[in-house]
Amino acid sequence: MFVAPRPQIEDDPLFAVRIASAAVVGFVVGIALQSPMPMMYPLLFIGLMAGMRMAFDPKKALGGPISLIAMLWLIGLLVSATINLPALMVCMVGALYFLAYYIIQRTGNPIGMLIAIASVLMSVTGMGSLAAMDVLQDSMIKAAFCASLVIPLLYLVFPPRATTPAVEIYAPGHESGHAARAAIRAAVLLLFSFWLYTVVDSSNMMLAMAAVFVLCFPTRETLFAEARQRSLATLVGAAAALIVLGAMTVVGHLFMLLGLTFVVGLFFASKMMSGRHPPMVYQFALSAAIAIVGGALTSQEPTYASLTRLMLTLAGAIGAAFITSLLESLIIRPQKHDVSPKQRIAAESH
Repeated sequence: MFVAPRPQIEDDPLFAVRIASAAVVGFVVGIALQSPMPMMYPLLFIGLMAGMRMAFDPKKALGGPISLIAMLWLIGLLVSATINLPALMVCMVGALYFLAYYIIQRTGNPIGMLIAIASVLMSVTGMGSLAAMDVLQDSMIKAAFCASLVIPLLYLVFPPRATTPAVEIYAPGHESGHAARAAIRAAVLLLFSFWLYTVVDSSNMMLAMAAVFVLCFPTRETLFAEARQRSLATLVGAAAALIVLGAMTVVGHLFMLLGLTFVVGLFFASKMMSGRHPPMVYQFALSAAIAIVGGALTSQEPTYASLTRLMLTLAGAIGAAFITSLLESLIIRPQKHDVSPKQRIAAESH
C-alpha cells in the first residue's frame, strides 16, 4: 500500500505549524458544536491532512472527506438493514473486508483502508447498539464535512513553498495471489471483529482498528514493521497525553488545553520531518495522544485509557501480523515471478 514519504522542509516549511493548528482547530470545532466525541474532529483533520505532501491537493482535501462520508453512510445503512440477521451481517462485513483488502493488494490504493475502517467502526458499534452507531456515524460525518472546509483554510493561512502537489504512485504489493491474500486478511480481521461482536464490546475497538492498519501491508516484513511502529507510537502518544493531562490538573482551563495541544502537535509534526523513526510513527503518536486527551474530557480515566489502548494495540497489531504471516506461509506458495516491491525497485534501477 502507498505510504506518504517523509515531508521535506524545502517543500513545506510550515507543515508542522499547519498540523498543530489542525489539532487545535479540531478541538475548538468539536467543543463548539457540543459533540459527544470532540476528539473525532482533530483526529480526522490530522488524519486527512497529514498524508498530503508538497502543494495543496484539492482531490485529497475534498475527495477524502467525501469518500469517508459516503462510506460511513452506506455501510451504516447496510448494518442497520442486517443487524437483526447476525449471520447475514457477518457475511456482509466479511465481503466488505475482502473488497477493501483486494483493492489494496491489487492496486495499492489506500481507499481500501477507508472501506475497512468504516466497516469495522459501523459493524462493531452497531452490534452493540444502533443508537451508539448513529452517534458515531453522525459525529464522524460532521467531522469529515468540517475537515473539507478547515483543511483548505489551513493551507491558505499556512501555504507550502511547493507549487505542485506530490504525485502518488500506487503499485500492488505482489505480482500474483491478490485474491488469496485479500481473503486471508479479511478472515483475520473478521476474527478480531467477531471477538468484539460476541465477547467484549465496542469500547475495545482498538483491537480491530490496530489490525486494520497492519493488514494493509503486503509482506511479512512490512506487516511486522507496521506492528512495531503502531506499538511504539501508542506508547509515546500515551506518555505525551499523560503529560498534557497532568498539566491540566494544575491549570484546568480551555486555553491551557489548546496551548498544550498545539505544542504536542508541533513536536510530533516536526519529528515527522526530522525524526529518526519513520514519519508515520509520529503521526500515529499524535493521534493516540489526542484520542486519550479527548477521551479524558468525556468520561475515560487517563491512566486506564492509556494502558488499555496500549494493550489493545499490541494485541491487535502483533496478533494480526503473526496470524496473517502464518496463514500465508501455509496457504500461499511463492511464485518464481512474484517479487516484492523492494526487489522490483532494485531491478528497475539496473
